[in-house]
Amino acid sequence: MEITVRKNFVFDQQIATYLEELAKDAKKSMTALVQEMIEERYKQIKVKKRLKAFNRLKGSATGLFTDESIQSIKANREL
Repeated sequence: MEITVRKNFVFDQQIATYLEELAKDAKKSMTALVQEMIEERYKQIKVKKRLKAFNRLKGSATGLFTDESIQSIKANREL
């Protein structure tokens, strides 16, 4: 069983009206609707964060931490 937490939000009148209309159209409670919206938004943000982290790693698998390749470094070093 999932633990639920009670949170109180204060909305502008217009936003509250939108929420009521959306919930009515979806035939869901306002709580369920807000929960789904938050989950969807969280998933989008999570994907963006993962892509950003992946892009930071770009080049690390090839050894390119600088503009020089490992081969050019080896060729230019003294024996």
